[in-house]
Amino acid sequence: MSSSHPEPPLSRVVVMDQQLPVPLATHRVEIRRITIAPSFAAGLHVHNGPVFGSIESGSAVYQIEGHPESVLRPGDVFYEPEGVRIARFDAGPDGVTFLGYFLLPDGVQADIVFPDA
Repeated sequence: MSSSHPEPPLSRVVVMDQQLPVPLATHRVEIRRITIAPSFAAGLHVHNGPVFGSIESGSAVYQIEGHPESVLRPGDVFYEPEGVRIARFDAGPDGVTFLGYFLLPDGVQADIVFPDA
């Protein structure tokens, strides 16, 4: 059965529109492809700047400390706020590969701290 209205050749869908808690003078965005081995728990961590990401393959259990956990799958996006404790970013049974977008002010390098290490 054919449709009288074919699908448009281009689609734009907003998958996240995240307001930052304070304005950020972003000088550059560093994009990393990160792969975590199956069932590996990354551990409690804190970033020195906001991080956005999108899952390419596999899955991860994601949790900001004090909030419910969620399972991220391919196509899902996430936001890790600057200075906030990320309780979990644990790879699922097939591991996980994702793109991480690090928003960086002039002269700042992306950094991650593991408070319990």
